[in-house]
Amino acid sequence: MTISAGLDDVGCAPIGRLLEDADCRELAALFEHDDHFRSTVDMARHRFGSGRYKYFRRPYPTLIEELRQQLYPQLLSIARDWAARLRRPAPWPDTLDEWTAMCHEAGQRRSTAILLRYESGDWNALHRDLYGELVFPLQVVIGLSEYGTDYTGGEFMLVEQRPRAQSRGTTVPLVRGHGLVFTTRDRPVRSARGWTAAPVRHGVSIVRDGTRYALGLVMHDAE
Repeated sequence: MTISAGLDDVGCAPIGRLLEDADCRELAALFEHDDHFRSTVDMARHRFGSGRYKYFRRPYPTLIEELRQQLYPQLLSIARDWAARLRRPAPWPDTLDEWTAMCHEAGQRRSTAILLRYESGDWNALHRDLYGELVFPLQVVIGLSEYGTDYTGGEFMLVEQRPRAQSRGTTVPLVRGHGLVFTTRDRPVRSARGWTAAPVRHGVSIVRDGTRYALGLVMHDAE
């Protein structure tokens, strides 16, 4: 199944290996070094769930910046196709640098690449990563820990609110070094009247044992 077909089917799709195991270990180890981050969020304190995540400061580590630059053009064609189906504007330019400049001009200047750590009993409530008026409709999460070895549980969750029907959930174990692309806020679904937007939220199920690290790449900046 292609990435586009997976996104059309359930709102998320694996995109294969993006990082080597050594890269995963290197990025996970950064969690203990606050000089790489602009802020830390305690999820329990804010009632987002349980666990901690940190927003990288700019300039990003080279590996993260390279990933963002490589992924943006691959996701752009899907983003534009979705906008056309939903008859929405498609404001995203051809390059990530141009898009980032647009975010900054609109007052969205804060970096949004995230390093997440979940330990036994931790989880993340269903949510959307919306930080301002400008939104890129797709984002990527990369597993940095080995599912089933470093931790159990902690599956990525996606819940779609379907028109005139019960919500539908999808769970995906993250593979270390592999990426999963998913919708930021909604996705186009075919209806009797054409295409409509189905709201989608994502989260993480309870980690049953061990420690789970992941890298989140959001393509728009925050206010």
